[in-house]
Amino acid sequence: MEGQDGTQQPHLVLAHKLFLLTHPDAPDIEKVCLKEEVFAAVKADDMASLYETLAADSVLEMDQAVLDAMRAKIDDELKKLDEKIADAEENLGESEVREAHLAKSLFYTRIGDKEKALEQLKVTESKTVAVGQKMDLVFYTLQLGFFCMDFDLISKSIDKAKNLFEEGGDWERKNRLKVYEGLYCMSTRNFKKAANLFLDSISTFTTYELFPYDIFIFYTVLTSIISLDRVSLKQKVVDAPEILTVIGKIPYLSEFLNSLYDCQYKSFFSAFAGLAEQIKLDRYLHPHFRYYMREVRTVVYSQFLESYKSVTIEAMAKAFGVTVEFIDLELSRFIAAGKLHCKIDKVAGVLETNRPDAKNALYQSTIKQGDFLLNRIQKLSRVIDL
Repeated sequence: MEGQDGTQQPHLVLAHKLFLLTHPDAPDIEKVCLKEEVFAAVKADDMASLYETLAADSVLEMDQAVLDAMRAKIDDELKKLDEKIADAEENLGESEVREAHLAKSLFYTRIGDKEKALEQLKVTESKTVAVGQKMDLVFYTLQLGFFCMDFDLISKSIDKAKNLFEEGGDWERKNRLKVYEGLYCMSTRNFKKAANLFLDSISTFTTYELFPYDIFIFYTVLTSIISLDRVSLKQKVVDAPEILTVIGKIPYLSEFLNSLYDCQYKSFFSAFAGLAEQIKLDRYLHPHFRYYMREVRTVVYSQFLESYKSVTIEAMAKAFGVTVEFIDLELSRFIAAGKLHCKIDKVAGVLETNRPDAKNALYQSTIKQGDFLLNRIQKLSRVIDL
């Protein structure tokens, strides 16, 4: 299932094409080509069950002859694999038996039969002794999880991999796991943890089976912008040589990052609009599109207001290159949601910041928790008295 060195795993390429094919915002002209590419990939790997599902959902047209040919090939290949396993068990050693079972696991994975692939991977694991080889089986499971977007399977596999590392394991596999976990965190909206894991892996990235290096940098920059403070962003992202070598290849990303750090808000909004389309058409980021857009705007508005005790709405609108009405509506939403610490004086057309005092916030939080604890103790004492 794993792609060759430096190439993305073919099934994950297929999964992204399927995502675009069913995405309402993907261009119709592009969908014509995608449909042909998806059908060719499904046919090449004999993915009969996926073909049936896609035909039932009207994504592809059903061709019974093609489906029958796929099933015939699958039956034929399974027969050969079972013969190899039987031969290895009778005439060869333990490592050959394991290899025969692994071949069957990878075949089930290739044809997209998730349940049988997982079942066969468990059988292969029972024949495996080395921790490194067990880790490789976990990576196959993780790739299958990302293909199906099965987050429960991914989470359990990551925990399993961490337990295996307690028994031993090399640094190369540990670094690969960080990228897998980072992608899982990003896909489940834990952007802060994802950013930290991605940044830890920048100089040791070898996980090309998940995505190319430029996509990895794209994810690293996007997650870092809403997770890191200005000082950390400068040290770990803006000035990072690994990021600087690649960031220019990704449309709008360099302008997006540098204009935010350099407080060029008009340029930032322009680049932000260009990146929005890429985020919307990304398989892992698409479910969090609206959330991410809100978080980025919170970061940039907070950064702008940090410099002022009070500022006119007109001056802020001019800095961002938008209308007064737009910025007024935007800020009122963020203030109401508790994302920005300021108030709008509509009559004077002024924004007044009211930054919360950290010590005072901690005091209020302690009081609240104390009240909650006292209430719990009173309820408990009533139960005991009875």
